[in-house]
Amino acid sequence: MEILLATAVGILTASGIYLVLRRRTFPVIMGVSLLSYAVNIFLFATGRLAINAPPIYNKYEKIAYTDPLPQALVLTAIVISFGMTAVIVMIALSAYLSSRTDRIDLTPDPDEQGSDGTGEPS
Repeated sequence: MEILLATAVGILTASGIYLVLRRRTFPVIMGVSLLSYAVNIFLFATGRLAINAPPIYNKYEKIAYTDPLPQALVLTAIVISFGMTAVIVMIALSAYLSSRTDRIDLTPDPDEQGSDGTGEPS
């Protein structure tokens, strides 16, 4: 189970970093979301993966328990990432409405340039 979670965290982190490095705003927003999901899974896994274990320590019984702190951290991180995603979407939308393009850098795209490299069709 730990191998599966470690693989999921690695894949989400790698995909998130790949998408954050894109030139358009929508993939960047998706990359930030994937990175926050990876962090949430990592934080949740730090509380030990115990099935049917209570989250409260009982001093009268010797049973395994789950640490409730990572669960509280993940719940807080979910709320923060939702708010952060909403802010990023609003910034991207205002940038798109002001410049009529969703590119992060304002350099011309090589695919959109003409054959002479000036940006004008030939």
